[in-house]
Amino acid sequence: MICYGQAVLDLADELVDAYADTFSAPPWNEDAETIRQFAVRLQSDSRRRGFRTALAQSATGIDGFATGWLTPATFPKDRGYAQVAAQLGPARVRELLTGALEIDELAVRPYARGHGTGRTLLTEITADAPDRRAWLLTSRLATDTVATYRRLGWHEVTARPGTQTGVIVFLSPDHPGAERATPTAPNPSTAPNPPHHAPA
Repeated sequence: MICYGQAVLDLADELVDAYADTFSAPPWNEDAETIRQFAVRLQSDSRRRGFRTALAQSATGIDGFATGWLTPATFPKDRGYAQVAAQLGPARVRELLTGALEIDELAVRPYARGHGTGRTLLTEITADAPDRRAWLLTSRLATDTVATYRRLGWHEVTARPGTQTGVIVFLSPDHPGAERATPTAPNPSTAPNPPHHAPA
């Protein structure tokens, strides 16, 4: 099920509960204040251009959800965006991310894991991504999560040399720019000579 725009606010309490159930445990260990901030963010995020929420529901309520919106042309600088921009550089940010569907949260309650819930949520929320362009980021420390995205066919975007930070950017399986996930290495015959180092 997909909700668009502020219609999702009718389910805000259930989403916050699912968020807390998902992210209060390791490796995220989010505290009560961070969970409260998600509730506040949901109010403003629901007004973003292209905002939508995919829901996985059962008799017990919301088993999981994914939220996303269209990344603006002026790439943000708050939250993890500065790390993303540093790793990709402005050209790849423009080509791969701006105007694409940005997956902000993917939360699956512990009891609902291992049944394809995350895969289904990602498939639903990206179904109408502009030109099949969707992306997300996650923490490098969340090794199980990183492995899951790789297993689901998402493409890890390689950081430029010397710019790796604590986050990893992934492109959706059908993203047309996936071949640009790894920057082209310079041709050794045309690369500039390395700098000379004075002897110690």
